[in-house]
Amino acid sequence: MPQFLTAIPTQFYPVTHLTRPVITVVGGGFAGTALVLQLRRQPALAQAEIHLIEPRDVPGPGLAYTARRPEYLLNVRHGALSLYPETPNHFTEWLTTQPESTAGVPDFAPRSAYGRYLHEALAAVLAPAPGGVQLHSTTAVAAPLLPDGRRAVRLANSTEIRSDFVVLALGNFPPPPPTGPDLRYLTHPGYHADPWAMGNLRRIGPDEAVLLIGSGLTAVDVLLALRQDGHRAPITVVARHGRWPTAHGPMALPYPTFYTELASETTVAGVLAVFKRQLKKAADQGIDWRPVLDSLRPDLGRIWAAWPLAEQHRFLRHLVGLWAVSRHRSPPKNAEAVATLAAEGLVQLHVGTVREILPDGNELRVRVRPHGLAGSWHTAHHVVCCAGPLLDYARLDTPLVVSLREAGHLTPDPLRLGLLTDDCGALLTADGTASATLFTLGPSRRPAYFESTAVPELRQQAVALAAKIASQV
Repeated sequence: MPQFLTAIPTQFYPVTHLTRPVITVVGGGFAGTALVLQLRRQPALAQAEIHLIEPRDVPGPGLAYTARRPEYLLNVRHGALSLYPETPNHFTEWLTTQPESTAGVPDFAPRSAYGRYLHEALAAVLAPAPGGVQLHSTTAVAAPLLPDGRRAVRLANSTEIRSDFVVLALGNFPPPPPTGPDLRYLTHPGYHADPWAMGNLRRIGPDEAVLLIGSGLTAVDVLLALRQDGHRAPITVVARHGRWPTAHGPMALPYPTFYTELASETTVAGVLAVFKRQLKKAADQGIDWRPVLDSLRPDLGRIWAAWPLAEQHRFLRHLVGLWAVSRHRSPPKNAEAVATLAAEGLVQLHVGTVREILPDGNELRVRVRPHGLAGSWHTAHHVVCCAGPLLDYARLDTPLVVSLREAGHLTPDPLRLGLLTDDCGALLTADGTASATLFTLGPSRRPAYFESTAVPELRQQAVALAAKIASQV
């Protein structure tokens, strides 16, 4: 048995009586912050003892909104980013008072500004305010079930919090190594597994060759950061689908829902046929494709759930790349900057997958294999992994996840997108039993919704989960 499961805690927070439940939220990024705020709004939880576990120096922004670089922009307009569904202008009104809005409120604000917004909202409910949330600046390593039905949340600093409810708001995990089995490159000074690590990109010299793995929004941010730092050498980008994210179009009227035509479709081909008919109908009326795609957003979960597992797998295999660059768009300013770099020959996009990375002195040799071809070698001083996050909870080695997985208290889904849960986010065991004490929200709930990363979906999950927990007290 792992040592952290048998360690004797040096302190704990017991539940004193039934009217004072203890709720522990593990993760203080957007999802955890939104949930804590919603828990504090529930009258039934007015006396609840709430704990937030977050190791970062500044709770609230999480990984997504911590970077202080002004060139990192939100990829959604400010009007869609309120913490509170019932107050859609909350973030916009806050933004008008910030230095970023001196010359007018930007459509796409810096991500660092949104990070400040989240931190300020969270700070208002943290202790020592009356009934404040208790912040623990450390990590959770285990949450075993106790004989009385509660859970003992054990922290890395030896604290134990005996909790009636535990919520995993773990966010996204770093991408796995892009290739193997030779993993010597992982310790090479030129390999950058985490482009968001503080000061990581500033180790790259202006004339050093760079290769990026992936061409999504992360790669766009890395390109802009390197340009801002004065990088001059050409940059090679390798991506499986060979596409950059599309740019946001001008603000447009919402396209009317056509879910009634999709409700009976249980195949990817059937949904795609209906969507193409709507695209043609919109084009005949002079309507851009973007509002048509966006009209699917409220019903994405139902569309995804209607597909059998084989159809979901078919979508992930053949269409998920195209979906990603069409659905998750880039601010026009960023898209224009990437187009300019490409036109000047400073960025070259190659279609294919990275099959091998070998250290070669102070450089790295990268074998790229296009689809169906033998492949070719590229040499770079720096390789930056801009691939998507690791979603497979069967592969995660985080102590908390490992302990819960080994105890059978969480179940990775068959497609390895996240965790199996019920409609309220309660974790399911392998036999389908919903936990009464262990919940999750955020990217871990992708198996139920397919998309579970954007603010509108996550804040609604927070509202629903807070109400669920309140109803169980």
